[in-house]
Amino acid sequence: MRTILHAEFGDPASVLSVSDTDLPEPGAGEVRVRLILSPIHNHDLWTVRGTYGFKPALPAKAGTEAVGVVDALGDGVEGLAVGQRVATGGTFGVWAEHFIAKAAALIPVPEGVADEVAAQLVSMPFSAISLLDSLGLSAGDWMIQNAANGAVGRLVAQLAPARGIHVIGLVRRADGVSELADAGIDHVVSTDADDWQDQVRALAGDAPIKVGIDSVGGDASGDVLSMLAENGTLISFGAMASPTMNISSGDVIFKQATVKGFWGSKVSQTMAAEDRRRLMGELLARVVDGTLALPVEAIYPLEEIGAAANANFEPGRAGKILLKP
Repeated sequence: MRTILHAEFGDPASVLSVSDTDLPEPGAGEVRVRLILSPIHNHDLWTVRGTYGFKPALPAKAGTEAVGVVDALGDGVEGLAVGQRVATGGTFGVWAEHFIAKAAALIPVPEGVADEVAAQLVSMPFSAISLLDSLGLSAGDWMIQNAANGAVGRLVAQLAPARGIHVIGLVRRADGVSELADAGIDHVVSTDADDWQDQVRALAGDAPIKVGIDSVGGDASGDVLSMLAENGTLISFGAMASPTMNISSGDVIFKQATVKGFWGSKVSQTMAAEDRRRLMGELLARVVDGTLALPVEAIYPLEEIGAAANANFEPGRAGKILLKP
C-alpha cells in the first residue's frame, strides 16, 4: 500500500514522499481503516519539521486526523463493523491508504455528514469546542481572540453564539475583516488600524472582556492581554508568529490576570467520556443546523504531498487542504 513517510526532519515539502509499505494488521483492541480523506493541520507539518511537542522516531509516518471505512477488526473489538464509516482525530500515521487505530479512538460518522466534513470534524473543531467549554464563560459574557481568521478562530466564532457568548476577533490586516464578514463572522477588528483598541472597546461597551485567546505570540500576546478586564484570563493556544509571549507585567499585576496554556491533545486525553460525548453531540448539532461550516480549499492525492504541504501555508486560504488516496 502507499504510505507517506519521512526519513528526516525538515521542510515537509522536501522530506515527505510516498513509499510502498506492507498492509498492516490490527492487534487486540485495534481496527484497520481504509482512508477516504485526511486534512493537513499545522501541527502535522510542525511534527514533520521536528518542532512540535511530539517527535516520532524516524523513519516516521505522518498525519493525525481522517475519515475512513473500517476494513478489519482486531481481537476484542466491539461496537464497530467492517464497512462502517468512522472518523478519528488523534491517530498518528493516517496519511496512508490504510492505517491502524485504537478502536476507542474512532467515532462512527452519522449518515448525512459529508466525507469532507467528517474528515475535519474531530481535531480542530473538537479542540475549539473543548477550549470554549473550558473557559467558564456564561451567556452574555465577552471574550477576545487573535488569529480570528485561522481555523480555530473561525470555529470558536461560529460555536460561541449558540452558547450566548460574544466573541471579538483580531486580525492583522483589514482584508481579514471583510473575509470573515463574508463567512458570516462579525465583531472583527484589524490591528493595523491606529484606533483598533478603541474599536474593541466600542464593540464590548461597558461589558468586561473576561477571556483572551492568543494563537500568535510575540507582541500580539500583550495586545490581547491589554484588552482584558480585571481578573481576566489569557490563554496561550498557539505561537504562529513567535514562541515567546511579550506581555506587560503591569497588566498582569494590576489586572490580577491569569496566564495559562491550552493543548487540545492533552485535554482530550484526560476528558471524561460523558464530556466527550456531550461536546461531540454539540458539534454534530452545529453541523446539522448549518452554523458550523468546515470548508475545503483543495484536495490532493497522496503523491502530491509536497504541493499540498505548501498549499497549507498559502495566505488567504479559505478552507482545509485535504489528502486523498
